[in-house]
Amino acid sequence: MERYTRTAMALHWLIALLIVAAFTLGLVMVDIPGFTPTKLKYFSWHKWLGVTVLALAALRLLWRLGNRPPRHAPGMAAWQTRAADGTHVLLYILMFAVPLSGYLYTTAAGVPVVYLGLWQIPSLFEADTALKATLKPVHYWLNMALAASVAMHVAAALKHHFVDRDDVLKRMLP
Repeated sequence: MERYTRTAMALHWLIALLIVAAFTLGLVMVDIPGFTPTKLKYFSWHKWLGVTVLALAALRLLWRLGNRPPRHAPGMAAWQTRAADGTHVLLYILMFAVPLSGYLYTTAAGVPVVYLGLWQIPSLFEADTALKATLKPVHYWLNMALAASVAMHVAAALKHHFVDRDDVLKRMLP
C-alpha cells in the first residue's frame, strides 16, 4: 500500500484539527451578545487559528508540490478519481481563501490582526465600511463551502473504509 509521507500526514491532521477549531470558535463567538472580554478573546483566538491555518496550508502546498501523493486506489471509477482530485483542489483553494477573506474583512473593519498577541500583521488598506459589509458574507459563505467540502471529504474517506474496504483512509493514518 502506498502511503502519504509522515510530513503530509502531520500537516493534514494538524490543519484539519485547526480548521474544525476555528470553525467551531467562529460559530460560538458570533453568538455571544454584546461586546465582552470573552468575545474579544475568542475573536483573537479565531484570528490566530486562521493565520496558523494559512501558514500551514502554504507549507502543505509546498510539500505537496515536491512530494507526489499516492496514486488513487486500484479499481476506482474515473468519476471518483475526478471527484477526489476536484475536492482536493477545492480544499486547497478554501484553506487559503477562508483565512485571507477573514484577514481582509478584519482589515476593512479597521481591526488589527495581532498574531498570538505579539506580531501585528500589516494592514493592506484603511478601514472601509462598504468593503466590510461585502467581505462579511464572503467570509461566512467561504466557511460554509469549506465545512461542506470537509464533510464531503470525510464522508468519502469513511465510504472507502467501511463500504469499499480499500486502503484510501489507511494511507493517511499514522
